[in-house]
Amino acid sequence: MRSETTFLATFVETFLERRRPVVNGRALAKRTLMISILLWIAAFSAAAEPEVKGWAYELPHYLMSPFCPGRTIADCSSPQAESLRLWMIVQEAAGRTSEDVQEELIEKYGDVMRPAPRADGFGVTAYLFPVVAFLAGGVFIAFFLRRQMSSPKPEPVAQVPLEPELERIIDDELAS
Repeated sequence: MRSETTFLATFVETFLERRRPVVNGRALAKRTLMISILLWIAAFSAAAEPEVKGWAYELPHYLMSPFCPGRTIADCSSPQAESLRLWMIVQEAAGRTSEDVQEELIEKYGDVMRPAPRADGFGVTAYLFPVVAFLAGGVFIAFFLRRQMSSPKPEPVAQVPLEPELERIIDDELAS
């Protein structure tokens, strides 16, 4: 990008330094059109190239903050997190790798820096518990549905005729 910008700047300077007498308006229009096209190309070529940032700007979005529980270092607003972000930038400038810095931070602050627990020891439960709970729920639902489908339906109870005296009292009450 810098070489293109330098080339364009040099070209425009030499183009403008040629002070040829303008004979007509066409030459001025061509010159203005040429300069505006070159500037347009330079502006869009500069905007098209993404800004390259190193791992020190990405790592704080990955690691959890030991100062703000439940937040990444990038989201934490404490002054300690800010100094940690600056420390990462300095470490990158010193030539250290992302993995090396990440290991040092985890060694210093513990596993609280990890975005997810390790898959060994007690951390395995974080990965196995959802699977076991899902399977247990499926077994429970299957057992419940099978039991509901196989249970016999109760037969309707036959109506017992009422005594004539009781039937007359009910009819009198309903009539009034």
